[in-house]
Amino acid sequence: MENDIPKIDLPEDWIIGNLTHNDIGLLSLYANYPCRLKAEIFVLCMQGEIEASVNLTRKQVKPGSFITILPGTILQIHKVEGDLQIYFMGFSSDFIEHSNIGKSAMDMLYAVKDNPIIELKEQHAQLLKDYFSLLLKTYEVCGSRLNKDILNHLLSGILMGVGAMHKDKIQSKANISKAEQISKNFSRLVMQNYTTQRNVAWYAKKLGITAAHLSTIVKQTTGKTCVEIITLMVIMDAKTQLKSTNLSIHDIAYSLNFTNMSFFGKYFKRNVGMGPLEYRNS
Repeated sequence: MENDIPKIDLPEDWIIGNLTHNDIGLLSLYANYPCRLKAEIFVLCMQGEIEASVNLTRKQVKPGSFITILPGTILQIHKVEGDLQIYFMGFSSDFIEHSNIGKSAMDMLYAVKDNPIIELKEQHAQLLKDYFSLLLKTYEVCGSRLNKDILNHLLSGILMGVGAMHKDKIQSKANISKAEQISKNFSRLVMQNYTTQRNVAWYAKKLGITAAHLSTIVKQTTGKTCVEIITLMVIMDAKTQLKSTNLSIHDIAYSLNFTNMSFFGKYFKRNVGMGPLEYRNS
């Protein structure tokens, strides 16, 4: 079995593996610049510490941390310390798209988007380690050739477990203010639609409020304007594609719904301080 965390997406329906201090070099794939993942990945840290950005927010991963990385997550690793021991399991974007996962399970998963890391008690972390170890042995025997129905059950079970681990956080979300909820819903919509929509009015209409009201709420709750948040996502995706793919600048501009390369180049330079080609070569 190849102990690797495939970049961007998984080439197979599912994969599971573990990393130790001898495999730290593999994490460098995510160290030099942000990567936007299409796959869904679950990570258990048993030893060592990792400092990373998940969707632009700095996070600390410590022993006993369980991390849920959703499709579309922008990830960058800044620092790895200690005698690392982590387990990971992932499902490809294609498998997720065609899986028969119950709506309640998916809703529960996306409810933890704002809290991707949870700290486990030692006995619970050890139980998960044993679970990962069992699945590792299964993968060694069967590889990625497990029946899709079995994989559906596996993913459903993991999602239920994630929901149970985050139960208190999910319940506490009901107590947030209306303004905070609107702001979170806006951020969620941006994550899902920034490649095609950069108009604040479009997001406001989706949320059933005026653009002015949305702008006021987002500024008050995040300290950033709606346009700044949208731009942040577009630029982060553009940077990721420029550094982690061989796509032409034209294709990258097209993927982000820019009408032409000139407009994309000006937009990128205005927000980054250099043009796309200069950034790619830097």
